[in-house]
Amino acid sequence: MLEIGLLWYDNGADDLGGSVARAAARYKERFGVDPNVCYVHPTTLPGGECKINGLTVRPSSKILRYHLWMGVERRGVDEKIRA
Repeated sequence: MLEIGLLWYDNGADDLGGSVARAAARYKERFGVDPNVCYVHPTTLPGGECKINGLTVRPSSKILRYHLWMGVERRGVDEKIRA
């Protein structure tokens, strides 16, 4: 999960791709880097994890409906130990 990110409210008027693109642009504007992961409420993404514009979009029950939690996910400690 993310330690720091951007919580984006979206009223659901646009498709998920448009919402993710707008939130990603705001994230880059604010933090100076492109996000690589976005978490959404499971009802927003019933088919499970997918990629939108190179960004991994994952469902999470911790995210409220009409919200996106976006940021940069770092590799886990386990991956560093194996390397």
